[in-house]
Amino acid sequence: MTVRPHKVAGVFMLDSHLATKGEAIYGEKVFGEYRLWSPQRSKLAALLKKEENVPLRPEQIVLYLGAASGTTVSHLTNIVSLVYAVEFAPRVARDLVRMSEHFKNVVPIIADALQPDYGHIVELADFLYQDIAQPTQAEIALTNAEMFLRTGGYACIMIKARSIDVTAKPKAVYKREVKKLEELLDIMCVHELEPFYKAHAAVIARLA
Repeated sequence: MTVRPHKVAGVFMLDSHLATKGEAIYGEKVFGEYRLWSPQRSKLAALLKKEENVPLRPEQIVLYLGAASGTTVSHLTNIVSLVYAVEFAPRVARDLVRMSEHFKNVVPIIADALQPDYGHIVELADFLYQDIAQPTQAEIALTNAEMFLRTGGYACIMIKARSIDVTAKPKAVYKREVKKLEELLDIMCVHELEPFYKAHAAVIARLA
């Protein structure tokens, strides 16, 4: 199996498979020191699999909104310095807390990202990552970016078109949501996540 570094430090390609370094956490396959990262289980992995140059850096502090049970979080811990992982749903939040026990650089936060009352816990972040299926996902991103994203920091926001408007074409939804995000953020690029996720797009932006 051929191993080569990805554009993002801390991420690797094992032949055609995406991977990070570490022990298995949720049943993923492991080859030596590498844990496979499936794009079918992680939208961030899908974005990276398309070889997009996501501005993740080893020294960054990440605020992750919509962490769910922590699959993507567990791989981010292999890439960045610290992850504040926010999840509201009680059942998956319990899984997130259990997963975080395997890492020293994850802080699980059980809270509603729409009403972010975790300012006493979260320090300024270098990177905001959001994966939330809500009609108000742009507003949630803007609220948290304004409060917690460092000037010059980056954001990666996963837009789920069907969670916002089931009647509109996905491209129209992306355009509308990007316009909202432009109120605060400088949009760098928009990437659709086909073929891994239908009617999903990732917006990468920066807080000037």
